[in-house]
Amino acid sequence: MGRPVRLLVRHARLVTMEPRDPAVVEGWLSVGADGRIAGLGRGEPPGRLAAEEELDARGSFLAPGFVSAHSHLFTSGLRGMGSDQALYGWSRALSPILGQLDADDVYWLTLHGSLDLLANGVTTAYDFTDPRQPFAVDEQGRADWVPHLRPQEHLEAQLVAKLDGGIRFVNSFHLDQGVGDACAVVERADAFVAFVERLGRRPTLAALALSGAVQWSDRPEVAAVEAAVMARHGLVNQAHFLETAEHVELQRSKFDWYERAGALGPDLIFGHFVQTTPEIVRRAGAARCGMCWQPAANGRLASGTADIRTLRDAGLRVGMGLDDQACTDIADPFQQLRVALYTQRIARQSPDALGVEEVLRLHTIESAGLLHLESEIGSLAAGKWADLLVVDPSDPDTGPLWDPVATYVLACGLRNLKRVYVAGELVSVDGRSCYPRAGEVRRRVRERMARFG
Repeated sequence: MGRPVRLLVRHARLVTMEPRDPAVVEGWLSVGADGRIAGLGRGEPPGRLAAEEELDARGSFLAPGFVSAHSHLFTSGLRGMGSDQALYGWSRALSPILGQLDADDVYWLTLHGSLDLLANGVTTAYDFTDPRQPFAVDEQGRADWVPHLRPQEHLEAQLVAKLDGGIRFVNSFHLDQGVGDACAVVERADAFVAFVERLGRRPTLAALALSGAVQWSDRPEVAAVEAAVMARHGLVNQAHFLETAEHVELQRSKFDWYERAGALGPDLIFGHFVQTTPEIVRRAGAARCGMCWQPAANGRLASGTADIRTLRDAGLRVGMGLDDQACTDIADPFQQLRVALYTQRIARQSPDALGVEEVLRLHTIESAGLLHLESEIGSLAAGKWADLLVVDPSDPDTGPLWDPVATYVLACGLRNLKRVYVAGELVSVDGRSCYPRAGEVRRRVRERMARFG
């Protein structure tokens, strides 16, 4: 008999998200000592397979963890603010607090946000970190930058918080181009990349990335510097772009900046991309750019409804993100699946606008692909990380399963989410974090945010 696997799950309804598999397979899955899926299959596992831990998931779904390809974890302590505002007003509501945060504040806020996502079934997040240079957004969406930088420790603290919390993540950082010339901007990027390299290999740190800032800028050279740093360090760049209905023509005029900089391509992701034109969509699709869709946040901030079918038909790769915990308020991926489905069907007045399996793929394997991580996460396949959800449709009961995937998407929710694993390690049970200091995290966030009350 070989070495025992770490975890063996029996009698599960496997929601593999693999293109060649049936939507749901009744069977088993094992996790090796390395935290990756060692094997899976129909029916019973091989008779001689031994495991350190066994779970009988009879009647439950076993699915890949959700991927939020667009999140801002440091906003986890700012929910409910700017509730009657669109993007720019909402941003101004948060700015007086965000501008005063120090490295300790963002550590605890980011840790709080990480544990919240994990407890809600999000096992991987693309995280836009709080920048070193605070800014407020004016009524036309331009950034009013504070003319100084917080120390690099401000960025380091947020990365360490995610490592401590156990979420898998892409760490996205701003170039803070409002301080110094282009050479100084590149030197700061080099210094942060060097810090990450000194940390050594960390399995939950999936990649570094840039937080594109063209939407907030009035200088075309910002796009050129972003493109240079992307090429220098091999980074994906996700830029908030064409999000809000406010001052749309000014926003649209900046698309040319990225094209002239040579940034268009598979490594450029447009976060939101709601207020587009047919010509912008054509050019972005021809370059195979990505688009990350935040339907719940777009509804909260009255940003509009992205035309997902048109974007995909044009060649854009699409994923989904939960955005700020301060503008989705409940970081609930199940809710987001339904908001996405409903808004697309309403907009096109057709059930063919988006299907249940299609929307689930957008929040799992296609979000992984958007981030170039499809070989590591996003589906249940041997060799991928064992980032897993156990979802029980009978507790509370959703009735007979006429269509298992439809029940998973349309009828299940956080109340049915029983267990969350990252790399085969249990991180949440019944919505409660297994992190040993979870109570301290909650207390620290409340104490720190009380300073601004």
